Amino acid sequence: MRIVPLAELASLVQQATAASPQPRIVTSGNFASPIETLQALVGQLESCRLHALNPQPGLPLHDGVVPETAFVGPGFRKNPSLSYVPARLSLVPRLFAGPLRPDVVVVHTTEPRNGKVSLGLEVNILPGAIEAARAAGALVVAQLNPRMPWTFGDAEVSVEDIDLGVEVDAPLATHVAPAPGDDAVEIGSRVAAEVGDGATLQAGIGEVPDATIARVGDRRNLRIWTEMFSDGVLALERAGALDRGVPITTSFIFGSQELYDWVDDNPRIRMTRTEVTNAPSRIAKQPAMTSINTALQVDLFDQANASRIRNRIYSGFGGQTDFTVGAIHSPGGQAFMALRSWHPRADVSTIVPLISEPVTSFQHSAVVTEQGVAWMWGHDEKAQARNLIEQAAHPDVREELWEEAHAMGKA
Repeated sequence: MRIVPLAELASLVQQATAASPQPRIVTSGNFASPIETLQALVGQLESCRLHALNPQPGLPLHDGVVPETAFVGPGFRKNPSLSYVPARLSLVPRLFAGPLRPDVVVVHTTEPRNGKVSLGLEVNILPGAIEAARAAGALVVAQLNPRMPWTFGDAEVSVEDIDLGVEVDAPLATHVAPAPGDDAVEIGSRVAAEVGDGATLQAGIGEVPDATIARVGDRRNLRIWTEMFSDGVLALERAGALDRGVPITTSFIFGSQELYDWVDDNPRIRMTRTEVTNAPSRIAKQPAMTSINTALQVDLFDQANASRIRNRIYSGFGGQTDFTVGAIHSPGGQAFMALRSWHPRADVSTIVPLISEPVTSFQHSAVVTEQGVAWMWGHDEKAQARNLIEQAAHPDVREELWEEAHAMGKA
């Protein structure tokens, strides 16, 4: 790794990618994007494709930049140039060895020690991107930040696999989730009631999963195998709910500075690449794997749409598909779909007769709303529809849903 001034980076990248009219830059996503380095680089490129997972606001976008992702975040959402590539999160790294081969990989790391750097808060798809870049002779750039926590496992990268390093001392992005609303608390309580001692937890991003995690602090010997976690896991640790003999396995982290201080140099935190964390076969091996995800809509066939609104991409598959499948195959495992029965912004029911959008996941253990728990697994399709209408749907739409169920032969 050669340390270079930030001001020189753009010219070095331009030289290395001169043969490509629109180089693809793969970078850290979520709350770990190397913003300062990207601003210095992308602003000087006339044209490029910028690939980031769940990108947040602040990434440098100009008319020559094509924002590219397999999971849309607020930084790219509604961008007219958006290039969305549908893929389950566990499969995204394979894209880098094939159709989405990177020309440059820009990661956000710690400063070097003992011949290595750590990817810190964001491992995810990055090891696959670095390996694809190495195989293709592409450029790997690291933003070396002394404030990045050192994490272990697949987060550790040899400095020999990095071409250029730029030293940037910058605060890390933090995220403090708002207090969950009354409906989210009710839903979280219902899901938490189904979580027993010794279960393995995965919780997706959102108010309802956060509310669920907050209500299992009195359990014991819980395990964590999840694509991401936030401050809720720290709260479980302090409550004595976690099995301290088992590593906490995750692929990326975001939350408060207090959380980052806890994970720094913490050997109990095992950062693993997405191909491991999100592999359904690995997930299925976890005892009593309990997956907690949410959606925009669920229909009477137990199909969930968590990705699109009026045919426009809102997010993507993410890890929901991987964890739903893995949890169902786990001994004693459960896959919960947890959501409000009524969408507060759109002012519509979230339980619908038949979704018109592409399906994100299906065959859940149960669909949980503030109205109740509608068990799906093991019931025939008529019983599934009945349970959804009577236990999960908002009372204002139950009569309409019964009419649609009769018309579809589901009642």
